[in-house]
Amino acid sequence: MSKRNEDAEDPRRVFLLRMLAAGVLGAGGISGAAAQFFGQRPRKLPAGKSVYDASGAVTVNGQAASTATRIAAGDRIETGAGGQIIFVVGADAFILRENSRVELGGSNVVVSAARLATGALLSVFGKGTPKRVITPTSTIGIRGTGLYVEARADLSYVCNCYGEIEIAAADDPNVTERIVSKHHDAPRYVLKAGAAKRIQPAPFINHTDLELTLIESLVGRAPPFALFDEGYGGARRY
Repeated sequence: MSKRNEDAEDPRRVFLLRMLAAGVLGAGGISGAAAQFFGQRPRKLPAGKSVYDASGAVTVNGQAASTATRIAAGDRIETGAGGQIIFVVGADAFILRENSRVELGGSNVVVSAARLATGALLSVFGKGTPKRVITPTSTIGIRGTGLYVEARADLSYVCNCYGEIEIAAADDPNVTERIVSKHHDAPRYVLKAGAAKRIQPAPFINHTDLELTLIESLVGRAPPFALFDEGYGGARRY
């Protein structure tokens, strides 16, 4: 997997990244300008509301999705070209990118698993019940974690943004790696059977601290890092 060309990015995401680089965002989080661009100030979603933003081709269980759509464990969420959805289920929040399909396992608002068949998913999970993210080549055990995953039939990309995960090859639970990360410390590729090394180091690609801050805010939390500090030399941009 290669880093996306910025010009091919979703325009909302590109604009927010440019605002971040320009210093529009402060240490307190997302500014009013950024919030207005999304259409509302990011904050914890009220009870009974699931979708913060849906744009382009997005369906839930085969039906067109909007900000009025309810999402729960057991649902199937899909996006087409140019589609994206930002949503919450219980203590967990997600951004599903374009051309993606995920099925949520569990009960009601308690997600126990997210099966990403194809595409890309950024997630933040509340602490407590162990959960799994499953792709065609990997099973990822998680607990209180920020996680970005891209899924293809032959290869998965996994970034433990923060927290603790255990990656296993989907067809061989003996091929594992435990990763504890503070800030995108050890991204990995997980290859299909036949590769000489199934779990390999990978670069940081295709997701941002700003997006993590946004979705953590939708469940009333903040990520365990600062968007601005001396270590970043100002605004961090990927």
